[in-house]
Amino acid sequence: MIIECPGSKIFKQPQPDNIACPYCHDDVEIWTDEFEVKCPGCKRTVSRNDSKSCLDWCKEARRCVGDKVYDDYMRSKKNRRVGDVL
Repeated sequence: MIIECPGSKIFKQPQPDNIACPYCHDDVEIWTDEFEVKCPGCKRTVSRNDSKSCLDWCKEARRCVGDKVYDDYMRSKKNRRVGDVL
């Protein structure tokens, strides 16, 4: 049995958040389960600049949040490393 991690709540019960676009400084709405969005002002891709989450280290992360969320997170993380997005 998996005991639910408090860190997984942002993926299972997403909430809206606003961040400033690093390009045009418009407010961009991004949900806690989203990793990148298009800025409504300049249409460029904006990503979160978050620190690591439980998905980075927990051996049960994939089972906890599901394959799609886990794979999307890892893909977004890889894109940020490569420099495709901020």
